[in-house]
Amino acid sequence: MHRVEHVMGFPVSLRIDDQHVPEGLADAVFGWLREVDERFSPFKPDSEVSRLDRGEIGPGEISTDLAEVLDLCEQYRIATGGAFDARLPGRGLDPCAVVKGWSVQRAAELLTAAGVRRFCLNAGGDVVVAGGPWRVGVRHPEHADQVCTVLELTDGAVATSASYERGEHIVDGRTGRPATGLLSVTVVAPTLTEADTAATAAFAMGAEGVAWVAAREGCEVYAVDGGRRVRRTAGLPVA
Repeated sequence: MHRVEHVMGFPVSLRIDDQHVPEGLADAVFGWLREVDERFSPFKPDSEVSRLDRGEIGPGEISTDLAEVLDLCEQYRIATGGAFDARLPGRGLDPCAVVKGWSVQRAAELLTAAGVRRFCLNAGGDVVVAGGPWRVGVRHPEHADQVCTVLELTDGAVATSASYERGEHIVDGRTGRPATGLLSVTVVAPTLTEADTAATAAFAMGAEGVAWVAAREGCEVYAVDGGRRVRRTAGLPVA
Protein backbone atom coordinates (compact mmCIF):
# COMPACT_ATOMS: atom_id res chain seq x y z
CA MET A 1 0.00 0.00 0.00
CA HIS A 2 1.25 3.47 -0.88
CA ARG A 3 -0.49 6.73 -0.02
CA VAL A 4 0.60 10.38 -0.15
CA GLU A 5 -1.09 13.43 1.38
CA HIS A 6 -0.09 17.03 2.00
CA VAL A 7 -0.21 17.60 5.76
CA MET A 8 1.39 20.21 8.05
CA GLY A 9 2.79 22.05 5.05
CA PHE A 10 4.72 19.19 3.44
CA PRO A 11 4.07 15.91 1.61
CA VAL A 12 3.74 12.81 3.77
CA SER A 13 4.04 9.41 2.12
CA LEU A 14 3.19 6.09 3.72
CA ARG A 15 4.34 2.80 2.23
CA ILE A 16 3.37 -0.50 3.82
CA ASP A 17 4.84 -3.69 2.40
CA ASP A 18 2.91 -6.16 4.57
CA GLN A 19 0.56 -8.41 2.67
CA HIS A 20 -2.43 -7.57 4.86
CA VAL A 21 -3.05 -3.99 5.99
CA PRO A 22 -5.73 -3.45 8.65
CA GLU A 23 -8.72 -1.59 7.24
CA GLY A 24 -8.75 2.10 8.09
CA LEU A 25 -5.17 2.15 9.35
CA ALA A 26 -3.90 4.65 6.78
CA ASP A 27 -6.91 6.87 7.51
CA ALA A 28 -5.98 6.78 11.20
CA VAL A 29 -2.37 7.73 10.47
CA PHE A 30 -3.23 10.72 8.30
CA GLY A 31 -6.13 11.67 10.55
CA TRP A 32 -3.73 11.90 13.49
CA LEU A 33 -1.33 14.11 11.55
CA ARG A 34 -4.15 16.44 10.50
CA GLU A 35 -5.30 16.60 14.12
CA VAL A 36 -1.79 17.56 15.23
CA ASP A 37 -1.70 20.34 12.65
CA GLU A 38 -4.98 21.76 13.92
CA ARG A 39 -3.98 21.55 17.59
CA PHE A 40 -0.32 22.54 17.55
CA SER A 41 0.26 24.85 14.60
CA PRO A 42 1.36 28.35 15.70
CA PHE A 43 0.00 29.60 12.37
CA LYS A 44 -3.61 28.64 13.16
CA PRO A 45 -5.25 31.18 15.50
CA ASP A 46 -7.56 28.62 17.13
CA SER A 47 -4.86 26.03 17.83
CA GLU A 48 -3.99 25.08 21.39
CA VAL A 49 -0.50 26.50 20.90
CA SER A 50 -1.84 29.87 19.72
CA ARG A 51 -4.36 30.06 22.56
CA LEU A 52 -1.63 29.28 25.11
CA ASP A 53 0.65 31.90 23.57
CA ARG A 54 -2.10 34.55 23.82
CA GLY A 55 -2.78 33.63 27.44
CA GLU A 56 -6.32 32.36 26.77
CA ILE A 57 -5.42 29.12 28.52
CA GLY A 58 -2.85 28.63 31.23
CA PRO A 59 0.00 26.10 31.49
CA GLY A 60 -2.13 24.01 33.85
CA GLU A 61 -4.96 23.79 31.30
CA ILE A 62 -3.09 22.40 28.30
CA SER A 63 -3.44 18.86 27.00
CA THR A 64 -1.12 16.05 28.04
CA ASP A 65 0.22 15.94 24.48
CA LEU A 66 1.15 19.62 24.42
CA ALA A 67 2.70 19.35 27.87
CA GLU A 68 4.89 16.52 26.54
CA VAL A 69 5.94 18.59 23.51
CA LEU A 70 6.78 21.64 25.61
CA ASP A 71 8.75 19.49 28.04
CA LEU A 72 10.82 18.18 25.12
CA CYS A 73 11.38 21.76 23.93
CA GLU A 74 12.67 22.69 27.38
CA GLN A 75 14.95 19.64 27.55
CA TYR A 76 16.59 20.60 24.27
CA ARG A 77 16.83 24.27 25.25
CA ILE A 78 18.78 23.30 28.33
CA ALA A 79 20.90 20.70 26.51
CA THR A 80 21.97 23.21 23.85
CA GLY A 81 22.61 26.12 26.18
CA GLY A 82 19.70 28.02 24.63
CA ALA A 83 20.60 27.54 20.95
CA PHE A 84 17.39 25.55 20.49
CA ASP A 85 14.46 27.56 21.83
CA ALA A 86 10.73 27.40 21.07
CA ARG A 87 10.26 30.86 22.60
CA LEU A 88 12.57 33.17 20.70
CA PRO A 89 12.53 36.88 21.68
CA GLY A 90 10.12 38.88 19.54
CA ARG A 91 8.37 35.75 18.28
CA GLY A 92 5.42 33.73 19.45
CA LEU A 93 5.59 30.23 20.88
CA ASP A 94 6.66 27.87 18.09
CA PRO A 95 7.21 24.20 19.02
CA CYS A 96 7.19 23.02 15.38
CA ALA A 97 10.78 21.76 15.56
CA VAL A 98 9.62 19.15 18.06
CA VAL A 99 6.05 18.64 16.84
CA LYS A 100 6.97 17.29 13.40
CA GLY A 101 9.18 14.43 14.49
CA TRP A 102 7.12 13.71 17.60
CA SER A 103 3.85 13.47 15.69
CA VAL A 104 5.23 11.33 12.85
CA GLN A 105 6.84 9.00 15.39
CA ARG A 106 3.43 8.68 17.07
CA ALA A 107 1.96 7.84 13.67
CA ALA A 108 4.62 5.13 13.21
CA GLU A 109 3.65 3.73 16.60
CA LEU A 110 0.04 3.46 15.38
CA LEU A 111 1.34 1.24 12.58
CA THR A 112 3.40 -1.02 14.83
CA ALA A 113 0.56 -1.27 17.37
CA ALA A 114 -1.69 -2.49 14.53
CA GLY A 115 0.80 -5.26 13.76
CA VAL A 116 2.43 -3.73 10.68
CA ARG A 117 5.97 -5.08 10.40
CA ARG A 118 7.44 -3.41 7.30
CA PHE A 119 6.74 0.23 6.49
CA CYS A 120 8.31 3.55 5.51
CA LEU A 121 6.75 6.81 6.65
CA ASN A 122 8.33 9.85 4.99
CA ALA A 123 7.37 13.33 6.19
CA GLY A 124 8.94 15.97 4.00
CA GLY A 125 12.20 14.02 3.77
CA ASP A 126 12.36 12.95 7.42
CA VAL A 127 11.83 9.22 7.58
CA VAL A 128 10.91 6.50 10.07
CA VAL A 129 11.10 2.87 8.95
CA ALA A 130 10.55 -0.65 10.21
CA GLY A 131 11.29 -4.12 8.87
CA GLY A 132 14.11 -3.08 6.54
CA PRO A 133 16.54 -2.89 5.05
CA TRP A 134 15.43 0.46 3.66
CA ARG A 135 17.72 2.77 1.68
CA VAL A 136 17.39 6.49 2.46
CA GLY A 137 19.15 9.11 0.37
CA VAL A 138 20.54 12.27 2.00
CA ARG A 139 20.11 15.29 -0.24
CA HIS A 140 23.14 17.35 -1.22
CA PRO A 141 22.82 20.74 0.54
CA GLU A 142 23.67 22.71 -2.60
CA HIS A 143 22.46 20.52 -5.47
CA ALA A 144 18.85 19.42 -5.28
CA ASP A 145 19.31 16.69 -7.89
CA GLN A 146 22.18 14.98 -6.04
CA VAL A 147 22.60 12.99 -2.85
CA CYS A 148 25.56 13.16 -0.46
CA THR A 149 25.21 9.61 0.74
CA VAL A 150 22.74 6.74 1.03
CA LEU A 151 21.90 5.27 4.42
CA GLU A 152 20.59 1.79 5.12
CA LEU A 153 18.18 1.36 8.02
CA THR A 154 16.27 -1.64 9.31
CA ASP A 155 14.33 -0.01 12.15
CA GLY A 156 14.76 3.62 13.12
CA ALA A 157 14.63 7.15 11.82
CA VAL A 158 16.64 9.72 9.90
CA ALA A 159 16.13 13.49 9.70
CA THR A 160 17.98 16.36 8.06
CA SER A 161 18.09 20.05 8.96
CA ALA A 162 19.34 22.57 6.42
CA SER A 163 18.47 25.91 4.89
CA TYR A 164 17.91 24.74 1.31
CA GLU A 165 14.11 24.32 1.51
CA ARG A 166 12.96 27.22 3.72
CA GLY A 167 15.92 29.58 3.74
CA GLU A 168 17.45 30.75 7.00
CA HIS A 169 14.53 29.60 9.15
CA ILE A 170 16.57 28.01 11.97
CA VAL A 171 17.65 30.60 14.53
CA ASP A 172 20.37 30.29 17.13
CA GLY A 173 18.48 31.21 20.29
CA ARG A 174 21.68 32.40 21.93
CA THR A 175 22.13 35.20 19.40
CA GLY A 176 18.67 35.65 17.90
CA ARG A 177 20.23 35.42 14.43
CA PRO A 178 20.04 32.72 11.73
CA ALA A 179 22.25 29.75 12.55
CA THR A 180 25.60 29.56 10.77
CA GLY A 181 28.43 27.07 10.51
CA LEU A 182 26.63 24.14 8.90
CA LEU A 183 25.12 23.61 5.46
CA SER A 184 23.22 20.53 6.58
CA VAL A 185 23.12 18.01 9.39
CA THR A 186 21.53 14.56 9.20
CA VAL A 187 20.84 12.50 12.31
CA VAL A 188 20.04 8.79 12.54
CA ALA A 189 18.32 7.78 15.79
CA PRO A 190 15.95 5.13 17.15
CA THR A 191 12.96 7.50 16.89
CA LEU A 192 12.03 10.40 14.65
CA THR A 193 11.29 12.46 17.75
CA GLU A 194 14.99 12.29 18.58
CA ALA A 195 16.37 12.39 15.04
CA ASP A 196 14.36 15.42 13.90
CA THR A 197 14.69 17.51 17.07
CA ALA A 198 18.38 16.70 17.50
CA ALA A 199 19.10 17.62 13.86
CA THR A 200 17.40 20.99 14.28
CA ALA A 201 19.15 21.60 17.59
CA ALA A 202 22.56 20.70 16.14
CA PHE A 203 22.00 23.00 13.16
CA ALA A 204 21.04 25.84 15.52
CA MET A 205 24.28 25.31 17.44
CA GLY A 206 26.39 25.61 14.30
CA ALA A 207 29.70 23.79 13.90
CA GLU A 208 29.78 22.77 17.58
CA GLY A 209 26.46 20.99 17.08
CA VAL A 210 28.10 18.08 15.26
CA ALA A 211 30.07 16.94 18.30
CA TRP A 212 27.06 17.67 20.53
CA VAL A 213 24.70 15.41 18.62
CA ALA A 214 27.36 12.73 18.06
CA ALA A 215 27.69 12.45 21.84
CA ARG A 216 23.97 11.75 22.31
CA GLU A 217 23.15 8.12 23.02
CA GLY A 218 21.88 6.24 19.96
CA CYS A 219 22.59 9.08 17.51
CA GLU A 220 24.77 8.94 14.40
CA VAL A 221 25.44 12.05 12.32
CA TYR A 222 26.38 13.09 8.80
CA ALA A 223 27.05 16.82 8.45
CA VAL A 224 28.39 19.23 5.85
CA ASP A 225 29.95 22.28 7.47
CA GLY A 226 30.32 25.81 6.14
CA GLY A 227 33.65 24.91 4.57
CA ARG A 228 31.93 22.08 2.67
CA ARG A 229 33.75 19.46 4.71
CA VAL A 230 31.90 16.24 5.56
CA ARG A 231 31.82 15.26 9.22
CA ARG A 232 30.36 11.88 10.15
CA THR A 233 30.34 9.39 12.98
CA ALA A 234 31.89 5.95 12.61
CA GLY A 235 28.63 4.11 13.21
CA LEU A 236 26.67 5.83 10.45
CA PRO A 237 24.74 3.08 8.60
CA VAL A 238 25.96 3.83 5.08
CA ALA A 239 24.54 1.54 2.38
